[in-house]
Amino acid sequence: MVQSQRVWLITGTSSGFGKRLVASVLARGDKVIATARSLSSIQSLQQSSPSSHPSQLHLLQLDLNDSLEIIQSRIKEAFGVWGRIDVLVNNAGFGMKSVIEEGGSLAALTQFQTNVFGTINVTNSVIPYMRDQRSGTIIIVGSRSGWTPAMPPVGFYSASKAAIHAIGETYASELSPFGIRVTIIIPGSFRTENVLKQPLTIHNHIPEYDTLRSTAQKKFEQIAGTEKGDPRKAMELLVDVVRGEGKVRGREWPMWLFLGKDCYRDVENKCERVRRNLREWEDLTNDLEFDEVC
Repeated sequence: MVQSQRVWLITGTSSGFGKRLVASVLARGDKVIATARSLSSIQSLQQSSPSSHPSQLHLLQLDLNDSLEIIQSRIKEAFGVWGRIDVLVNNAGFGMKSVIEEGGSLAALTQFQTNVFGTINVTNSVIPYMRDQRSGTIIIVGSRSGWTPAMPPVGFYSASKAAIHAIGETYASELSPFGIRVTIIIPGSFRTENVLKQPLTIHNHIPEYDTLRSTAQKKFEQIAGTEKGDPRKAMELLVDVVRGEGKVRGREWPMWLFLGKDCYRDVENKCERVRRNLREWEDLTNDLEFDEVC
């Protein structure tokens, strides 16, 4: 992309990756439309921005749980700020903790409403503007959990991220004819605020899971604040990728961007388990075609 100054629309900027991404983008000279469910939660972005940046930053209220019509109106407002949207970063989301049997379909719907349906509504509302421009970049923030969903009690969160990974891959195929590129970033464990503090969701308490829940909660408490991943470094890399700068200059655009040593380890382990499974069952599962008639 030859354009020197891009307009980024970033969801979920009150903390975590989103907050740090705003700072990284502004420091590179691009413009940012920063969104959150409440404007009060992101007022500090303006206060902490260097004096040279206020004209590059616009704050916008955007709740992924709103109706499609409301989200479309918010995106229309966002487009009107600078007359274009070059980069959409789907960062907003939350990580539900719930044993699948105790949370049930109600918990699943709550989790998917934000992480999947809300992300689809925002993306589909931005696409027409990018299609008219015949250019654009869409970033979907996934998770290592979408590749390694065996750890309870984050099954619904893992499933929502696995779903948005698959949707992102399909977006990439559907949108490439319009000059719109898509990548899915898949972070491992990074030291961001509140990422592990989501309370447990229990719609149907089952005592047999008490030990599992207690053990998992203690593990999350031990991890919180000790994660080795630096979210600022991760977002600097993302800006490099989008802008084609720094160490990524000349590299091919990635379908996936796996972030962190722990992410690489877990994804490689998962891929090896899949390969072992394929090899072990290949002779039987490949012998399922119709017999040829002579």
